[in-house]
Amino acid sequence: MREFSKPRDLVLDPFVGGGTTLVEAAVARRRAVGCDLNSLATFVSRVKTTALDPSEVQAVRAWVPEAIASTGYRRPRDEIASALPGIEVRNLQTPRARAITKAIAAILNEVPLLPTEPARDFARCMVLRCGQWAFDGRRVAPSVSAFRARLDWMAEDMLSGMNEYLAALSTADAPQVHQTDARELEKRWGAISSSKASLIVTSPPYAGVHVLYHRWQVDGRRETSAPYWIADCADGQAGSFYTLGSRTPTGEQRYFDGMTQAYRSLRPCCEKGAYVVQLVAFSNPERQLDRYLEAMESAGFEEATAGPAVRHWRDVPNRRWYAMQMGPTPASRELVLVHRAR
Repeated sequence: MREFSKPRDLVLDPFVGGGTTLVEAAVARRRAVGCDLNSLATFVSRVKTTALDPSEVQAVRAWVPEAIASTGYRRPRDEIASALPGIEVRNLQTPRARAITKAIAAILNEVPLLPTEPARDFARCMVLRCGQWAFDGRRVAPSVSAFRARLDWMAEDMLSGMNEYLAALSTADAPQVHQTDARELEKRWGAISSSKASLIVTSPPYAGVHVLYHRWQVDGRRETSAPYWIADCADGQAGSFYTLGSRTPTGEQRYFDGMTQAYRSLRPCCEKGAYVVQLVAFSNPERQLDRYLEAMESAGFEEATAGPAVRHWRDVPNRRWYAMQMGPTPASRELVLVHRAR
């Protein structure tokens, strides 16, 4: 961030995901804009970058033990019926999963007791993070008592992080978060910012790689839309909507067409000479990397490094257990690409 921009420069992440770019930009005293077409991504990014005032932090901290206490095993189901998920939340039917689902509903039933919308969204994000720990990529769901303990720890961890973020924001503007398709950003940019971006830092969908941006995978990779229930966000799109294409030959063509459209839309939103730093991966790097570079070139960006000899690859951290069983695969390696706008 500091090598490619200066304080007060505008940093853009058009595939904002979990909002890490925006947080780092704010800490580095940069202005920041993040966009994503996924309502879950924009929810998480907005919560992570919305500063709670001290009274809101205190209210959340006082609320946590009461919320955890509400998850008692003997609490009647009808008391939390309004907070339980609808029938669209599938694959949470094992005994332990059902118990944690009921515990989550009990906690969500307590969220309206918090005094402000930012505090309530922060609480939902805590539950979302803990629910992901409990369900996503696990062979077996943990016990309810383990879920409670984890939520208590995560709550304190997130509140401590918020206090650090508040200190970092003392002389910086709060980042903006917008739910919009990167392929449409040029049309909306005038309403988003009066200046162009000096730096783009992002991690777009990976070519031909099956990554769920809108589901958790539980009990042997069965999918659930529980994150949208917890975050109170709308969902209804297929996986290829968020990855810009399926893993078929037709889907791969759609992916590269989509990435070309996205970066052509991004080019007018950034300054000439602006850097684009991105983390990418491929199911078939030998074929797809050249196509990706061609898409960037046709969109008005040229690679800023001296070619393959100085490109930086890394192993994907924290791979899921079922991915680890497959061993090293092309998609288990990520590449940092650096381009400049012509």
